[in-house]
Amino acid sequence: MLKLYNTLTKQVEEFVPLNPQNVGMYICGPTVYDYFHIGNARTFIMADIIRRYLEYKGYNVKFVMNLTDIDDKIIKKSIEEKVPASDVAKKYSEAFFEDIKRLRIKPATIYPRATENIAEILSMIKALIDNGAAYNVDGNVFYNVSSFKQYGKLSGKRIDELEVGARVEVMEEKQNPLDFALWKKSKEGEPYWKSEWGNGRPGWHIECSAMSCKHLGETFDIHAGGNDLIFPHHENEIAQSEAATKKPFVKYWLHFGFLNINKEKMSKSLGNFFTARDVLAKYSAEAIRLFFSQAHYRGPVDFNNDLLDSAEKGLEKLKNLRSTIESAVNKNKSGGVDPGFNFQDFEKRFKDALDDDFNIPQAVAVIFDFVKEANRTISDKDNLQLNYYLALKDFLIKTADNVLGIISFEHKEMKSDSLLENELIKILIDVRLKAKNEKNFQLADDIRKKLESFGITLKDTKEGTEFFKRD
Repeated sequence: MLKLYNTLTKQVEEFVPLNPQNVGMYICGPTVYDYFHIGNARTFIMADIIRRYLEYKGYNVKFVMNLTDIDDKIIKKSIEEKVPASDVAKKYSEAFFEDIKRLRIKPATIYPRATENIAEILSMIKALIDNGAAYNVDGNVFYNVSSFKQYGKLSGKRIDELEVGARVEVMEEKQNPLDFALWKKSKEGEPYWKSEWGNGRPGWHIECSAMSCKHLGETFDIHAGGNDLIFPHHENEIAQSEAATKKPFVKYWLHFGFLNINKEKMSKSLGNFFTARDVLAKYSAEAIRLFFSQAHYRGPVDFNNDLLDSAEKGLEKLKNLRSTIESAVNKNKSGGVDPGFNFQDFEKRFKDALDDDFNIPQAVAVIFDFVKEANRTISDKDNLQLNYYLALKDFLIKTADNVLGIISFEHKEMKSDSLLENELIKILIDVRLKAKNEKNFQLADDIRKKLESFGITLKDTKEGTEFFKRD
């Protein structure tokens, strides 16, 4: 039985989807004005693992991640770079897809873009005006926060306290300083769309409400995002969606903890950030995913190169077992001994961990316990049957690969012109062997690591060194 912490109710609840077989899940994606930072990557990876586990449990998951492709930041970047805002959005959208692919994040079912959903956004704004929850002032349309009596139910903030301490841009048009823009009147030279209130563009909050309701329905199962989005973004999504539809918006809200540097939240506004592609230049996607998986999704994580180095080293245990398995499978020997390995116990422990509010660190611990026990069995027993190795591989694919994404068993297809490449690899293996014989272990290790970075894993056996290619 899967249980999760619901930010809306402030308690752990049993997960019961609206439809027994299907799960609708929405996550706030990037505003495409720059490369996303490694803190954003944590949110994307945690959401990816949760989505993968729901699929592991047999649910059909409709996973929707939006792209905010019109925004003040995009317009500012377009002015700085002297290019159209659409060019800025296109450049960084493409970069986003490149980077999430490298991070082994599964593609969303759909990536709706704000600029492609203007009709739905306008329709929701009109519904809010008709319902008395929004008002138009000379082409600027604002949401009336005071009209929604439950405002603050997600964040726990109270309107009267927010009004006293409000630090928002002073706009005389607003009835209340907390009211927020649904439609922004266009300024000269800015992109705009036509509406009955005049030329303009949507506010950020209304985009997510309109796109999530369009693709998942007016009420859906899971909405996820970083802790920094609880207020005001997610709070505003609830207010405007429920005022427009008169229905509950989301059943379960999941939020991911901050990634910190020196105990401060990593953010572009503070300037203390690394982009995901910067980190990917130094570390593998699997190491980054393992690093994030060693802390609970709701808690903070301190970014630390030493911990990423440790994650890379930890992966060696998984990779070595993978090489042992593939070597045994490739030999394809018949017969052998059944070691009586208790796969069911490890599978139960893995499920129990993730059913407990997605306790990913505990699930990772189960994987490494599995690796340790598998290696002990291989060391203690000779002539193990092929089915044992196939079962090891199947378990790791279903858990460490398909759910956690911390190792891959996918092989690169061999090309007809790869003979030269294979011969060059063999030359490097010979150089590595010579280095080891001369006790130049640093060079030997450097060769192994460099080959690994190109997707080539070495496995030292009694018969010599074998190599395997993978994505």
